[in-house]
Amino acid sequence: MTRRFVATCCRLIAAAFLAGMIAVPSASANGTTALERQRQLFMDVFEAVERGDWSAVEDLSTTDGKLLRQYVLWPDLQATYWRATIKKAPAREIDAFLNQYGTLRPARELRYRHALQLARSGDLHGYQAIYEQYYQGQNVPKLDCLSLQAELAAGRWARVNGRALDLWLVGKSQVDECDPVFEYLAAEELLGTAEYRKRYELAIDAREFQLARWLAKKIDDQHVEQAALWMKAQAHPEDFLESHHRRADSDTARRQLVYAAERLTYRDPVAARKAWASVSRRVAFSEEQRLRTARHIALWTARDNLPGAYELLLALPDAAADSEVSRWRARTSLKNLEWDALLLDVATMSQAERDAEEWQYWRAVALQRLGQVLAARAAFERLSEERSYYGFLAADELGQGYSLDHSQLLANEAAIAAIESRPEVVRARELFLVGQDSRGRSEWDAIIRSFSADEKLQATILANRWGWHSRAIATAASVGEYDDLSIRYPLPYQNLFEQSSSEASISPTWAYGIARSESLFMRDVRSQAGAIGLMQLMPTTGRAVAKQIRLPYSGLHTLTNPASNIRLGTTYLGQMAERYNGNPVLATAAYNAGPHRVDRWLPESGSIDARVWIENIPFNETRKYVKRVLSAQAIFHWRMTGQVRRLSDELLHVRAARDEQQLALR
Repeated sequence: MTRRFVATCCRLIAAAFLAGMIAVPSASANGTTALERQRQLFMDVFEAVERGDWSAVEDLSTTDGKLLRQYVLWPDLQATYWRATIKKAPAREIDAFLNQYGTLRPARELRYRHALQLARSGDLHGYQAIYEQYYQGQNVPKLDCLSLQAELAAGRWARVNGRALDLWLVGKSQVDECDPVFEYLAAEELLGTAEYRKRYELAIDAREFQLARWLAKKIDDQHVEQAALWMKAQAHPEDFLESHHRRADSDTARRQLVYAAERLTYRDPVAARKAWASVSRRVAFSEEQRLRTARHIALWTARDNLPGAYELLLALPDAAADSEVSRWRARTSLKNLEWDALLLDVATMSQAERDAEEWQYWRAVALQRLGQVLAARAAFERLSEERSYYGFLAADELGQGYSLDHSQLLANEAAIAAIESRPEVVRARELFLVGQDSRGRSEWDAIIRSFSADEKLQATILANRWGWHSRAIATAASVGEYDDLSIRYPLPYQNLFEQSSSEASISPTWAYGIARSESLFMRDVRSQAGAIGLMQLMPTTGRAVAKQIRLPYSGLHTLTNPASNIRLGTTYLGQMAERYNGNPVLATAAYNAGPHRVDRWLPESGSIDARVWIENIPFNETRKYVKRVLSAQAIFHWRMTGQVRRLSDELLHVRAARDEQQLALR
């Protein structure tokens, strides 16, 4: 990319932005609009530019080159090139670009990369100038420590000490950029035993025992031994409780025993309860330690559906009985079908908890089971007015239709046109339409925050018209608008969902419920756990399923492709359905938490009402997920057929593990 070429392009795009909007011809001779052509040109060259190859742009015809330079995303293309060539790009050319487009998100991202490159190349003075103008005070350790390195290089030591000590006093390992700063503190004898002790305690509180052990070596042998004991409590909690309770002659030793009991509880609540009962008789724990540990053991006994859970929860003193304890008391009574106890459990909850749909529903069920039919019916009728999991179940109890209450948002075409013409909205739309979805979402969300409630409603309609369903759903929710079901429960990729679901022998409405719950139909979204795409598949799962069905697999590209992601996701969902004999409750839970966990959650013998099983899923996320998917499936069925399909029809009884396995083999 020549300097003259860049400067010319910058002037062109800046002038266009100053005019308020980039003007392009309405259509070309072959019927394709110029804007459509611009999008195609952008997508045609983007992959090469992302690799640092600008020749794909230079090789365009004069007409296409001019058209691309007039495109609203031209700065994004330039920023992509500079990011790819940041190590060799002339700083003054990047500075010129940043001066032209510094307020645009791609320029801000490039500025960050540019600042880091200056630091890496040894130009700490240049880095510091950018830092002081844009990043100072944002509390980003990497940037702050590079700034401190710049201060040290400039000999401004007085400006380092306090800030460096603040960065030192954290309970986790700091970024590598802080190492030279900490070396300076050590060389200047500003890191004494007191500073190491403070950070050691922070590391212990954060359960960063490896860091604590390193810090302990700078303190004394006693701290080294303490760190080693913390690591033993972490790795072998049961052995630690048995062998170290006699040495609990200090606050640290007692804290280690409490931690070991907590660790053991996650693995084996029964063993933890037994070990804690023995240790607590011999050690003078504080009241807070006793209460916290007893609560922890009781809750995990309940979550693991173990005998004696209710008694443990009920025995907790008021000081340890919070809302989580109240909920698990009720869930345990429900699991045991103890209806009188369930009513009492709900009655002792806070008003906010009692008003939750979950407990309104189960209180009504308990009243019904105890013969209080009129009171139960009244409760079901109130709840059946809700468009929700529990509202649908209540309607099923009454044999009534669902209160779907679809109400289409009213479009104000003048307001929509005004929003659509705003340059920042144009940018967000084009990013979405050329496949830069995540960048588009970021820009859209930033724009929407400044909109009025009425503008957000019209923006919702606009995003939905574009097929940008995740932004339409999220924007509607931001103003409490939940009644336009065509927007909140859209039907994108309908042919793909129907075909792939048919091949997997599952309902497309179920697959839609999974996809909406997983991703809001974002094709490129990635979870913290690493799941990718519309139906949020882990790469290992995607690869394995692709191999089974002989679908070409190329990692991220396959998982972010809607067609292949839907095919893989529906196939995997079908496999889970087959594993659990067509039980959508178990298959849905397995899709979220993994079949190995669901297998552990199955009853040891007999069977259990699926509604009750769902309430006793140990993971809060999975419990909510199953309810969300099942209620969404009911709405999608209505959207696709105009008919109500009873949610209760999906709630098959959950059988013991061995019964499920035997059925699966038939």
